[in-house]
Amino acid sequence: MIPKIATWKEGRVNELVEIISGNGVVGIVDIGGVPAKNMLDMRSSLRDVLTMTMAKKTLIRLAWLQTGRVAEELEVIFEGATQPCLVHSDKLNSYELFNELKKTRQGRAAKEGELAPIDIVVPAGPTEFAPGPLVGEFNAVGIPAKIERGKIAIPKDTTVVNAGEPMSADLGMMLAKLGINPIEIGLMLIGVIEDGLLMPADDLDLDLDGFRDDVVIATSRAFNLACNARWFSNETTPILLSKASSEALAVAVEAGIVNDKTAEYFVMRANARMLALASQLDSSALDEELTAALGAASSAATVSSETVGSDAGASAPAEVEEEEEEDAGFGGLGDLFG
Repeated sequence: MIPKIATWKEGRVNELVEIISGNGVVGIVDIGGVPAKNMLDMRSSLRDVLTMTMAKKTLIRLAWLQTGRVAEELEVIFEGATQPCLVHSDKLNSYELFNELKKTRQGRAAKEGELAPIDIVVPAGPTEFAPGPLVGEFNAVGIPAKIERGKIAIPKDTTVVNAGEPMSADLGMMLAKLGINPIEIGLMLIGVIEDGLLMPADDLDLDLDGFRDDVVIATSRAFNLACNARWFSNETTPILLSKASSEALAVAVEAGIVNDKTAEYFVMRANARMLALASQLDSSALDEELTAALGAASSAATVSSETVGSDAGASAPAEVEEEEEEDAGFGGLGDLFG
């Protein structure tokens, strides 16, 4: 006699088929080990961007095959998953989904027999605990402790358990007292399907800060190259015009062309030469105005010399920075991304 399939199971498989083959992004997450309260909080925080559908592995397998996908790829995703669950979003792409689910991750204390996900190291330093029986309890689980300056302290960095080794309940409790909760829980994304393409979660874990830095550097270098190549665009034209104006002014001054822009430079140059000449004359040949001008120039030179002397240690790096800026040419675009 062929067993009759429960109606609710058939309905759930059809629901899963619709989700897997529908539009948007479908993710498979592992919710194993997440306490009920935490689960409710996580679902509530994500309600606006995705939906979650709980189902047993058997029903997910049936739905997977009915959508025409290969069974082996699902088994690879299921490997290591304790309690899989389907999530669906038509508001997020695969990378955004990964980042949203990553925010749900949090640590909890280790329980009896759980394996350490990484080498667990207790750092050296004082704790918040006053002297008492905790010293013996820490030492009993392999965490060296002693009394220093009225507090319990860990004298040196100590690896209390290596990755893959089981942990005791007592060790988990003492680690939790130190703020070390090594067991990670949350909506752990295993894989996603977007536009029919199946991608493992590892391919979605991008270094966004590093990527942003790379974009800033590449953009700055492109801007620098465009300016040095005299490539006119909305971004480079103001810089190129400013540089051309500066160079034209320098040529005009050297050529002795007098106009509204260059006149002040000629006056400044003539004044400097006049003071230099006056400084070579006997004081009896100078009037009061020239004497006062020479005195002011001498005082300014003395103050400048003292400032340079007191900052001699900082002057060399300043020169290096100036040289680097000259070599860089147009290198300030990165500030726009700050």
